[in-house]
This record gives sequence, C-alpha cells and structure tokens, in this order.
Amino acid sequence: MKDAESHGFLITAELVLRAYAAGVFPMAEGAEGEEVFWVDPHRRGVLPLDSFHLSRSLKRRLLKSRYEVCIDGDFDAVIDACADRPETWINDTIRHLYVELNRIGYAHSVEVWVDGRLAGGLYGVRLAGAFFGESMFSRISDASKIALAYLVARLKVGGFVLLDIQFTTPHLESLGAHTVPKQIYQHMLDLALAKEADFHLFPADTSPAEVVQLITQTS
Repeated sequence: MKDAESHGFLITAELVLRAYAAGVFPMAEGAEGEEVFWVDPHRRGVLPLDSFHLSRSLKRRLLKSRYEVCIDGDFDAVIDACADRPETWINDTIRHLYVELNRIGYAHSVEVWVDGRLAGGLYGVRLAGAFFGESMFSRISDASKIALAYLVARLKVGGFVLLDIQFTTPHLESLGAHTVPKQIYQHMLDLALAKEADFHLFPADTSPAEVVQLITQTS
C-alpha cells in the first residue's frame, strides 16, 4: 500500500485511527485530487441509535423485499461504488487507506445484495463504542436505507453509543440524523471511546422482523 502525504506528513491507516479518536477525518478534493486534508467541522452530523426514524414504506421494504445483507463481503466494491459519482472525496489514496483499515479490522462495509448483485451499501470505521459512517450508495430504491437500518441494529446489539455521519443531508435527516456543536460532539466521542463494544456480536441469522424490532426500541 502506498502511504498518503499531506503537507509533508505521511498518512497511514494507524494515523487515520488516531485522527478519528481526536475528532477529525481525512478527505480529498476529488477523485483526481492528490492531496489529502483533515476535516474538523464546527458542527457534526450524528444519528442517535435510539432515534432512527423507520417510515412505513421502509418498514414494508425491510419486511417484504428479497435481499441479503452481509458484512465485508466485498469491501472494495462498496468503496468503489461510493466513489462512482460526479463529486466525491474518495481519491486513490483515500481508497487505499480504507482498504487497509478493512484489512486490519477497523473498517467495515454493510452490503445489500439482490439476486447475487450488490444493490447498495455503506462503509465506515469502528473504534471502541463509536462507528464513523463514511459513505453510502444505492443502485435500487432504499438499498442504502436498508444497509443503514441493519447497521443501527448491529450497533445497538454490540453496545455502541455513537454513530457519527460527519455531515447531514435531507436524506439522512429523514432517518433521524441531526447536527451537534463541536463541543457536544467531542463529549459524545469521549464517552464512546471509553465504551467497550463488539461489532461482530450481531447474529448472522437475525431476521428482518428482529431488525425492525431492534431499531424501533429505545433503551
């Protein structure tokens, strides 16, 4: 793997993890951009795990659609699909860094497969009791929402307390996301980093009905 360089400093997967623990994350200007820079927003997007908004239409799709959800089945394909858009912050260096994070067990993809084809998904980084969502994509209606619903269920089962989404969008706000000031986010992050969590505790045979129950129950 080639190391990234930003302002004369080499960026490794391990440095990216330390950056997340400090509340910052890397981005690039675009797919063709060579430089990687650090982002530290004044307001941070979060999706409270007890406040996921499950619409009637998404509930029906979760319960009745034919799909399979898996973890890390094809991480490379997920990050490539997330980057395949007119504007992206995923350049070759970012891709290499997150593929390496996946290889060492800190980055994960949640994938929705339909008839043997990758229909949608998301990827992000886990650290202690925090999951940092990076990007998501859909090739069929609501596929990314299904992936996010399964991620929320998995995080709740595993004892996670923070789902960081970096920035909000109307799409994510419709699912319960909102922004918090940097100071509040840092407190949330500190609590999450002090929490033990297990990303792999979620049973592989969890049914869609059980997922619906998990994401609608509050603690």
